[in-house]
Amino acid sequence: MTAAAAKQAYSRAETRRLLKITERQLKSWEHQKLLPASETYGFKELLALRTLLKLRASRMPSPQIKRALTALREKLRDIHDPLSQLKIYADGKRIRVEIEGRAMEAESGQLLLNFDAVELKRLLEFRKPVQVNTDQVRRATAEQWFQRGLELEQTGAPLAEVIEAYQKAVELDPTSAGALVNLGTIQFNARNWKEAERYYLEALTADPQYALAHFDLANLYDERGDRAQALEHYVAALEIAPSYADAHYNLALLYQGSNQMMKAVRHWTEYLKLDPASHWSSIARRELSKLRKAAVVTGAGRSQIL
Repeated sequence: MTAAAAKQAYSRAETRRLLKITERQLKSWEHQKLLPASETYGFKELLALRTLLKLRASRMPSPQIKRALTALREKLRDIHDPLSQLKIYADGKRIRVEIEGRAMEAESGQLLLNFDAVELKRLLEFRKPVQVNTDQVRRATAEQWFQRGLELEQTGAPLAEVIEAYQKAVELDPTSAGALVNLGTIQFNARNWKEAERYYLEALTADPQYALAHFDLANLYDERGDRAQALEHYVAALEIAPSYADAHYNLALLYQGSNQMMKAVRHWTEYLKLDPASHWSSIARRELSKLRKAAVVTGAGRSQIL
């Protein structure tokens, strides 16, 4: 990067066009103190915004992102802006950060196994079982393939390469829930319902407390018109992660479609508490307003408002 590029500044409007961010989304992030309010953005700020966009695309709830950033600032005192200074990414339902080639869970600060190729070769060739944990090595290799799959997806690599990376992760570690969910989502986007369902169910077998797997499985059942199973898994996702905004949103739609208006109102309201300023929040407000107006008409003479 040249010095001129480093100093280049973009206006707020230019930044939104460049990154395809709505003003509501930008204000929401500012309101939640995920990044400071500004009228101009340089290279560092663009990095921070791109990281937020990737986390949002991975369905990371804003409160979880905020907790992770707060924890990183507390644990890494020389890091003032984790979003631009560190490589932060979503791994299933967790937020991780790469530090000096090692992966660390952002909130807990726990370092994760991340052997390089030379170290893996040395461990695999070392024959004394008392000193080598082969399962640990396989899990470490599986984690590397999972990270490789994420990188390939983020850079727009051919889908066959992405699938191959995730499949290798699962072959090495059948409990790699993140890889299983991502394979399921690839099949879901291709409308291969049975294959997507199989991967999502395998992910839940590996990790029954994986809220994202419940959420994605619910989306699959909803798409297929199986409202009962969709309801079951949206509810399960919220039992595990009560602040899962997207689950509240979809559950509100599901209840509204089945004329369970009081429940729909409750979940629209919860969604708006968690995501008050995005494009989707305007839709939530519209639907909530429609329900309340319908309730006034239904209860005419008594003015019953939900």
